Amino acid sequence: MTVPLRAALYLRVSTARQAEHDVSIPDQKRQGEAYCASRGYQLVDTFVEAGASATNDRRPEFQRMIEAGTSKPAPFDIVVVHSFSRFFRDHFELEFYVRKLAKNGVKLLSITQEMGDDPMHVMMRQIMALFDEYQSKENAKHVLRAMNENARQGFWNGALPPIGYRIVAAEQRGSKIKKKLEIDPLHADTVRLIYRLFLIGDGTKGAMGVKAITNYLNERRLYTRDGGRWGLAQIHAILTRTTYIGEHRFNTRSHKNREKKPENEVSIMAVPPLIEREMFDAVQARLKSRNPMVMPARVSSGPTLLTGICFCAKCGGAMTLRTGKGSAGGMYRYYTCSTKARQGKTGCEGRSIPMDKLDHLVANHLEERLLQPERLESILSNLLDRRQERTERRREHLAELHRRITETDQRLNRLYDAIESGVAALDDAGLKERIANLKAIRDQAMADAERTQATLDGSGGNEVTPAMIDRLSAAARSKLRLEGGGYRREHLRAFAQCIEVADKEIRIMGSKSELLQSLVAASSVESAANGVRSSVLKWRTRHDSNV
Repeated sequence: MTVPLRAALYLRVSTARQAEHDVSIPDQKRQGEAYCASRGYQLVDTFVEAGASATNDRRPEFQRMIEAGTSKPAPFDIVVVHSFSRFFRDHFELEFYVRKLAKNGVKLLSITQEMGDDPMHVMMRQIMALFDEYQSKENAKHVLRAMNENARQGFWNGALPPIGYRIVAAEQRGSKIKKKLEIDPLHADTVRLIYRLFLIGDGTKGAMGVKAITNYLNERRLYTRDGGRWGLAQIHAILTRTTYIGEHRFNTRSHKNREKKPENEVSIMAVPPLIEREMFDAVQARLKSRNPMVMPARVSSGPTLLTGICFCAKCGGAMTLRTGKGSAGGMYRYYTCSTKARQGKTGCEGRSIPMDKLDHLVANHLEERLLQPERLESILSNLLDRRQERTERRREHLAELHRRITETDQRLNRLYDAIESGVAALDDAGLKERIANLKAIRDQAMADAERTQATLDGSGGNEVTPAMIDRLSAAARSKLRLEGGGYRREHLRAFAQCIEVADKEIRIMGSKSELLQSLVAASSVESAANGVRSSVLKWRTRHDSNV
């Protein structure tokens, strides 16, 4: 008796709107179930990705499916998709994950694009993936162009408007209702008050800073639009947003990597102004004069070990240094919640811990637990595997680029042979264009190959293997302590980027990649300061955390 193949369905739609209106998922599921039934496959699992782009692998269900498909033993033998574009719209990533599944004996099948395993069908799948990638980029380009034009005409493209404005229907074009922004009288006065407090004050004292404005609004129960408390970032965003002088900026950052776009790509949408331009310009000048990015934050050069990375677990506020007198008349130092200091007990009940005690607990835990070879190997094993995986992917990509260069050169040589033999005319406009296109493809592939090779060459010397962990951990522990028994502040902050203090526990968190870089730096024979950053102006918490 033949055992039926076990199948898993992967269903995906591109937008949340499609998922909400039930456009594509049910149809994909129906076709997938019928496909499995007609071929005698046993359907064992279904992965549904509602509203996720296929241009990258940042998809929860996709990652769950890949994790299951690469585990041993795999819970299914084949992955069924409606079309290869449902799986990926990037030809390189498609081939990478197809091969990754194939190494574990799992095949990818398309309902509408059935392919075999022979070289010709593999080539056809790659060509279709290239067309899918091209179509995805073209669609994104046209959608963005339409949205830019929509903004330039003064219409709102969606999302939550800035506080002080509300969305209203402006006109109807066919079945589509175009929308604009108008001033929201309920919150417009709050925005004007923030600007006035920053420049003039409330009449009882002078101009206020961002933190003072935040406290002022929270103490007087002037809450945000959704009824929450104000934060420093919200106040700063209001003070720097050009929307309030009638110029809403659209398309300022790349959707893929959030990098700033050049000014010639930004669209200006006209809206009713809330603030006079003179007041806005005065606010920007004052903010610029007080910009903390001009120099490192003061806490980075202070003597306190954990200031700047220590936070209250209850409210998330920073734990800052406080001093006081003991019963015997001596001075003592302790970390305490800054939210309570700013907002009183309404903000947070507050917590405090002696400075020496917390410093010792954190540093001792790093020495005795984190920086031990067994623990480091356990934490970094996945990271080392991913580094090796990325290296293999780059090598495969480099090989593909070299194949493309060779094939393009061969095609150019055939064209040159045809010209020399008289089969093709040199003055043929179509032939000239074809030669120019082939040269452009070859030159681009050569440039990509040089960059990829440079990346591989640059990462070769920094490879860390499990066999090196013992030496790295010993060097890191020795460089953490000072000769007098204290601790090197820069090294401690490299190993732990966030400390949360709760009632019954202390949570130490940090980035695995930062840990790996710091270990390599600590093992260097050069000065410890060469490898460890002493001031980090931009950082992200709770990524690859180690509790």
